[in-house]
Amino acid sequence: MSIEEIVAGYHAAMAHKSADELAGLYAANGLHEFPFGGLAPFAGREAVRAGYRAMWGGTPFEAEEVRRLALHRTEDPEVVIVEQVTHVRAGDQAVAVPGLLVLRVRDGEIVHTRDYMDTSAIARVRAAAGV
Repeated sequence: MSIEEIVAGYHAAMAHKSADELAGLYAANGLHEFPFGGLAPFAGREAVRAGYRAMWGGTPFEAEEVRRLALHRTEDPEVVIVEQVTHVRAGDQAVAVPGLLVLRVRDGEIVHTRDYMDTSAIARVRAAAGV
């Protein structure tokens, strides 16, 4: 898979809240880190699957749109930076959740993600959802 296909697949998985779709983009030993927000990293494809299944299943919200704002290529051909905003509905509130993904893709699979989410927006989603 190309980097563009992986980013599109990543965003589709977010829109569907599908841990299986997301995990399918990762190498067996891929690593997903959350530098902000205090979440433990997910080490390995199955940990990504289990972690996102729990995370997305534990917060009642609907992703209305995941919009890629920009895709920045770096000097390292394996690494891209994705600027994105996810528009979600939690309860009767619409919340925009901006974020950055730093993806390392090798042989068509994600081997490392650093997921920088706006933690204040996540808190608003959780509050609106009553979690």
